[in-house]
Amino acid sequence: MENKKKDIRALTKEQLRNFFVEQGDKAFRGNQVYEWLWQKSAHDFDAMTNISKETRQMLEDNFVINHIRVDQMQRSSDGTIKNAVRLHDGLIVESVLIPTETRTTACVSSQVGCSLDCKFCATARLKRMRNLNPDEIYDQVVAIDNESRLYFDRPLSNIVFMGMGEPLMNYNNVLKAIEKITSPEGLGMSPKRIVVSTSGVPKMIRKMADEEVKFGLAVSLHSAIDEVRTSIMPFNATFPLKELREALEYWYSKTKNRITYEYVVWKGINDTQKAADALVKFCKFAPSKVNIIEYNPIDDGDFQQAPNSAIDMYKNTLEQNGITVTIRRSRGKDIDAACGQLANKS
Repeated sequence: MENKKKDIRALTKEQLRNFFVEQGDKAFRGNQVYEWLWQKSAHDFDAMTNISKETRQMLEDNFVINHIRVDQMQRSSDGTIKNAVRLHDGLIVESVLIPTETRTTACVSSQVGCSLDCKFCATARLKRMRNLNPDEIYDQVVAIDNESRLYFDRPLSNIVFMGMGEPLMNYNNVLKAIEKITSPEGLGMSPKRIVVSTSGVPKMIRKMADEEVKFGLAVSLHSAIDEVRTSIMPFNATFPLKELREALEYWYSKTKNRITYEYVVWKGINDTQKAADALVKFCKFAPSKVNIIEYNPIDDGDFQQAPNSAIDMYKNTLEQNGITVTIRRSRGKDIDAACGQLANKS
C-alpha cells in the first residue's frame, strides 16, 4: 500500500532543513523551499526554479502542497468580491474582499461551517465539518491580496477573522496562520492590521492575553442582557456575560488594547432603551468601540433590521456616555457576502 504523502507546509523550517540533511543534501536547501512555500506561495514543486529538477522530483515523491483553489469568484455592484474556496479534500469555505477608497480588507474563514449556534447567522446552520489548517487560512489571504492588486491596484491592507467559523474554537491553527502572515518570512503584514472576531470564549480570550498577542480583538456581542443574548446566541448559556466580561477585563489589563464590540440591533429583540443602557454598562470597564452593523437577512422573518430611530437611540446613548460608535453599512449583500450571510450558496 502506497504511503500517504505528507503536506510539506506542515513542516517547520527546521524540519525542512533536517529533511534535506537526511537526504544527504545541504541544510540551506530547506530555507529555499520554505521561502517558495510561504513568501512566494508556490503551488507546485516545479515552480521552485532555483532548485534542481532531481531535487524537485524528490520533493514530489515525498510531499504534497495542499493549496486552496478559488472555485468561483463573485463581484458585487459595490466592488466587494466573494470567493468560494475549495480545499484539498473537496470541502468549500468562503472568503471576502471588502474595498473602500483607502483600504482593502480580507474577511477570512477559520472553520468549515461553525461550532456555534447563533440563530441569526447563515453559517451557523451549516454543520461544522472541520477546522482549517494554518496554510488554508494563509492561502485565503494570499488569494485576496492577489485580487486586491489585480482589481484595485494596491496590496491588501487589513485582515478580519469574521468569515465562516469561530476562530477561538480553532485557536492553535489561527495563531499559527497569523504568525505566518505577519512573519518577514511570510507576508510580512503588521499584526496591528489584523482583527480576530469572536462570539466570546472566555478561556481562549484569557489565553490570548497571556500570550500577549499583538492583533486586535472584536467581540460579536448583540446583547448585554443574558436572557436576550442566550435566546439569539444559545452558547451564551455556557459562556455567560459575567464570564465574558471578566475575560475581557483580563484581556485589557494584559494588553491595554481597546475592545471592539460588533452589535446588530433587531426589531423587537434588542431595540429598547433598556438594551442600550445595558450595553453602556457592559462597555464601561475598558476603552471600547461599538460597531453597529446593518442586519443582513438569511431567508426567514425571525430577525428584522430595527428602524433608524432605534439605531439613532443607540448612537446617542453610547456617545453621551463617552463610547465611540460607528454605524456600519453592509457590503456585498447582493452576492450574499455580507456579515452573517456566508453559507456556501454561491
